[in-house]
Amino acid sequence: MKFPTPLIKGTLIKRYKRFLADVSLENGDEITAHCANPGAMLGLKEPGSLVWLSPATNPKRKLKYSWELIQTNDFNKKTLVGINTSLPNKLAEEAILDGTIKELQGYKTLTREVKYGKNSRIDILLGDPETGDQNCYVEVKNVHLLRHNNLSEFPDSVTTRGAKHLKELSDMVNQGHRAVMLYLIQREDCESFGLADDIDKAYNEAFLKAIDVGVEAIAYKCKLTTTEIKVTKPVNFS
Repeated sequence: MKFPTPLIKGTLIKRYKRFLADVSLENGDEITAHCANPGAMLGLKEPGSLVWLSPATNPKRKLKYSWELIQTNDFNKKTLVGINTSLPNKLAEEAILDGTIKELQGYKTLTREVKYGKNSRIDILLGDPETGDQNCYVEVKNVHLLRHNNLSEFPDSVTTRGAKHLKELSDMVNQGHRAVMLYLIQREDCESFGLADDIDKAYNEAFLKAIDVGVEAIAYKCKLTTTEIKVTKPVNFS
């Protein structure tokens, strides 16, 4: 996924009220950007960090910038990290269509944001009308937490909604469909993925129950530059 317009470099002043971030731009201006991330953003909100913003395409929007990337230096490895949680669904769609995510190939249709379960929407629904009624329900989660060298983790805060999604994926398996939990890691400085059960024990328990029912789980990491984010390769579960 290429950014439609060049990103603007700045320095993070602070992130607050979950969805707001004050940033000092290179020209000296201080602005407030939209932070499309409801999580705790552990390790990704340090004042003084280099960040990159995208300018709003809608001239009527109140906040004229959106925060996209931050540069971290965890374990002495400078890395760009994507903090925008609205991007993974698009990134996953591109990676399925171009063949990068091998586990999700062989389907003829791909639809995003389809209603299912109990008042929910599945991120990606894969299907093939010619082969019968079995669909593949794909739930996508953004991953950006890294507390241990080379290990990415999810979640970075308690997510009751995430546990609900695992239960609904399990329901789809029980109805004869395929269900896949896709963890998309918006950083390169990791070689494995695991669940942060110390942060959300209930999510970890829901995950284990879902796997036991037959829900599949895969994790892929991305390559990030200030012009493009692209899904690259799978990582092993720790």
